[in-house]
Amino acid sequence: MVTAKLSFKQQVLRTREEAIVTAANRLLAEKGFDLMTVDEVAAEVGIAKASLYKHFASKEALAAAAMVRLMDRALTQVRSHPVSEPADGKLALTFIKASVKWALQLQLAGEMPSLPSQNSTLRAALLMHPPYLERLVALSEVLGGWIVLAQQAGLLRPSLPAELILYTFFAKACDPVVSVMKASANYTDDEIVALLLETCFDGVC
Repeated sequence: MVTAKLSFKQQVLRTREEAIVTAANRLLAEKGFDLMTVDEVAAEVGIAKASLYKHFASKEALAAAAMVRLMDRALTQVRSHPVSEPADGKLALTFIKASVKWALQLQLAGEMPSLPSQNSTLRAALLMHPPYLERLVALSEVLGGWIVLAQQAGLLRPSLPAELILYTFFAKACDPVVSVMKASANYTDDEIVALLLETCFDGVC
């Protein structure tokens, strides 16, 4: 299949749109959706707010684009393993730990957008945004399958609902403990990740 070559104008628009989403992603990670403003995003990119609105009709649409990008990165990560469907629970658990580790590292790098709160207008927008929902379902199916395999092998507690374990792992992507430990300056990023993985999978008692 031959892909049509983009015109110079289309390339400029795409580059600008990527810059806008990148700026929004950083501000969502730093401030969260409620405190982020469209003015801040436009200022960081170096364009007028009116120009930004030519790409994204609202703050919610802009944040949704950043969340879709996050889902794409997460799907790339989970699909990067040489065996997409592990045959045993031990390998599945290894893949799960690698995914949680990736999410923690992304948060430490300031590249993980904060998940929207239950009553956020962004959450409502995401629930009506097919590209985001499609990716979320795909990611949940992969991780959910790994969780079931690990439970069957007795490596994750089989008495817990698989969806509860899945949501617990998703929550690690915005775990506030990460920023608290980072701010203390007592640990390196690698040490923070190692400690949080240990408490996540081995507990504290």
